[in-house]
Amino acid sequence: MSGDAARDLEGWIPRLITLWREQRAARTKGPRQPPPRGGRHFEEPPSPKLTPQEIKEVGAGIKRLSHGLTRERELAGAKYMDDPALLGAYLLFYWPVSYAQSRSLLSELPTRPRALLDLGSGPGPLAFAGIDAGASETIAADRSKPALELARQLAIASSESLGTREWSPERPLPEGKFDVITMGHVLNELFNGDIQKRADLVEKVLERVKPGGSLVVMEPALRDTSRALLQVRDVLVAKGYAVRAPCLFRGACPALVKPSDWCHAERQWRMPPLTEVLARTAGLHKESLKMSYLVLAPKGEAWAEPPPGRVLRIVSEALEGKGRQRFMGCGPEGRIGLAMQDKHRNAGNEKFFHLNRGEVIRIGGEVEAKGDGAGLSDRSTVEIVARAGQAVPKP
Repeated sequence: MSGDAARDLEGWIPRLITLWREQRAARTKGPRQPPPRGGRHFEEPPSPKLTPQEIKEVGAGIKRLSHGLTRERELAGAKYMDDPALLGAYLLFYWPVSYAQSRSLLSELPTRPRALLDLGSGPGPLAFAGIDAGASETIAADRSKPALELARQLAIASSESLGTREWSPERPLPEGKFDVITMGHVLNELFNGDIQKRADLVEKVLERVKPGGSLVVMEPALRDTSRALLQVRDVLVAKGYAVRAPCLFRGACPALVKPSDWCHAERQWRMPPLTEVLARTAGLHKESLKMSYLVLAPKGEAWAEPPPGRVLRIVSEALEGKGRQRFMGCGPEGRIGLAMQDKHRNAGNEKFFHLNRGEVIRIGGEVEAKGDGAGLSDRSTVEIVARAGQAVPKP
């Protein structure tokens, strides 16, 4: 996540805390206490930081959300945002995470968004990320009235223009055409796992994307949710839809060949202190941003031509072995293993030993085919074409 995005996110944190406290006070408001005798009663201004009791309360809600959406997944598809405690936990923890994830993905778009629709918005982290990324007309759509009300209150607090619509997959999509439509952590909770129904919905949504625009679908980085998104991808690719990012391979996703494989993204970020405290309280790890995603083009648009040369996107963490470095890459030729022995390290290939998941690289020089992979040597070169979170340059 860029420095600008990190600063923007820091600016949202006090508003989120203020709004959470207002909603919490409205829920727990008791009879008004008379001022003490002997003069007026002056209240101390609220602290911009959560108190230990508030942290404990929010942490409990985060644990419930995390367990319900990642383990048995009993909350997936449920109206959990209508639960005030869970909505509050989402607002203070998952809102900043989703905002940061979205800002990273929006930076990969070929053009800046102007008109943006956020489907399944909740209290609007992706919608406000779009506004901060340059969108001037933004609509947040969700089935949860309490979540939409929080989005409206955030818009008022930040003096931003935000339209809201009630929407669920059973209802018609909001009217209009959009440069960008976002669906953040939505698809995996729909249709009880039916891949074809999810693909059908995505296809309908793509009809609302303007020529040259994009649909950004972001999902959790779990194996099952990531593989399900790739299955939706394959249905759409078979129908002729193009993937703008992250895929460079145009066929059926090679990560689905083995049941143990999946593909997800990871981004470094400057974690806000609030997120760090709450993650520690809930026993979660958010040192980096992990998600699976697709950026899809509307029907009829061609795949972008890859940069010249042998290019691949790094789709794994470093797989260190004895005396060598390994990664998995995926490019126009498919998914392959990449390896280089430490003894072959030199100025021309040094970057190979410092690669990050999501980066697009160009391999040159002498490369030896090894089974389903490639062996690099001291006669190989490695060049970074695009960092993680950057758009791949046109050839």
